[in-house]
Amino acid sequence: MENLTTQTFDSKISSGLHLVDFWAEWCGPCRMQGPILEELSRELGPNEGQISKVNVDENSDLAVRYGIQSIPTMLIFRDGRVVDRLVGVRMKEDLKKELHSYL
Repeated sequence: MENLTTQTFDSKISSGLHLVDFWAEWCGPCRMQGPILEELSRELGPNEGQISKVNVDENSDLAVRYGIQSIPTMLIFRDGRVVDRLVGVRMKEDLKKELHSYL
């Protein structure tokens, strides 16, 4: 799972299916979501999408750009366009189902 920054974000999400987790170190629910995303990231095949993270404290401009008001918030991008927004902790199977609905 890649940590995206303002400099790498647009090029990373520009093509394909991507789930991007907006999180922060101090966020308890984010710490719960992290291992779930790590496990899902290892299980996804090359055509099932990619998972990345954005630390909102280090990349606040991206949080503002996408209207992130609470964390964890996960955005699903398809070819650079937001197609879904998931707020709060989600289980692995729910996330996999969401990603597969956009394949």
